[in-house]
Amino acid sequence: MAALICGSLAFDTIMTFEGRFAEQILPDQLHILNVSFLVPGLRRDFGGCAGNIAYSLKALGGTPLPMATLGNDGADYQARLNRLGISTEFVCEVSDSYTAQALIMTDRDNNQITAFHPGAMMQAHITEVPVREDIRLGIISPDGRDAMLQHARQFQAAGIPFVFDPGQGLPMFDGPELSAFIDQATWVTVNDYEGKMLCDRTGLSLADISRRVQGLVVTLGAQGCDVWEDGVKTWVPPIEPAAVVDPTGCGDAWRGALLYGLEAGWTLPACAALGNRIGALKIAQRGPQNYTVILND
Repeated sequence: MAALICGSLAFDTIMTFEGRFAEQILPDQLHILNVSFLVPGLRRDFGGCAGNIAYSLKALGGTPLPMATLGNDGADYQARLNRLGISTEFVCEVSDSYTAQALIMTDRDNNQITAFHPGAMMQAHITEVPVREDIRLGIISPDGRDAMLQHARQFQAAGIPFVFDPGQGLPMFDGPELSAFIDQATWVTVNDYEGKMLCDRTGLSLADISRRVQGLVVTLGAQGCDVWEDGVKTWVPPIEPAAVVDPTGCGDAWRGALLYGLEAGWTLPACAALGNRIGALKIAQRGPQNYTVILND
């Protein structure tokens, strides 16, 4: 069974600031903010939510089908997916745009400041969710606004259960639109900050949201995650990583594990527990797609 992964493919330029953002930003001067950070460490990685989730799912032995758009500079990314054995059947090239670019700066406490150029991602709505026997599961992760709206409707029309994972794209939608996503989705995943925003915009509590889907998961970073089912919360404890090196892509690694567990018919807490394990493996390595999945049991 394959999982259709709707989201972005992007190049991540990741910079390391050796201080703390909080020590450089004066709260009473935010109205005239003008700061500069020295970043001795800089690298460029393959990223984007669809690419990162596909990498995680493939590493676990699943069958990811990323549905995304690349720009005229995306040949290297296409070649990488092919080398990894990840299908590019639903990856399209937009010839008059650059591939999406994320500029991510991380401080010593793993806080991040990100600037994102969407580029070809804004044309992601040109792809359509197909009706195919081998596609039994999907996810909508951050993507172009029109693409997220259209793909949710297409998943529902095709009868394909899917995860709604709004991520950084959540602020693009108002309360009624987010409520519609929830009603179309089978599962919802957010981090704790996104969960608060989702509740604020929809007027629903986390318990309310969980009653409208099969399950809601709120990831809590180093504190594990909360699994909500039919209004009842279950805490899934974290896994201690071997090292805390780079948080970039941890949430996507977690979501790849979620899809793997859902494909296998696991309970939602079991899926979340695997997600915590994969997230711990990822955070110990630099870059969103440079870790190796080794599970001892």
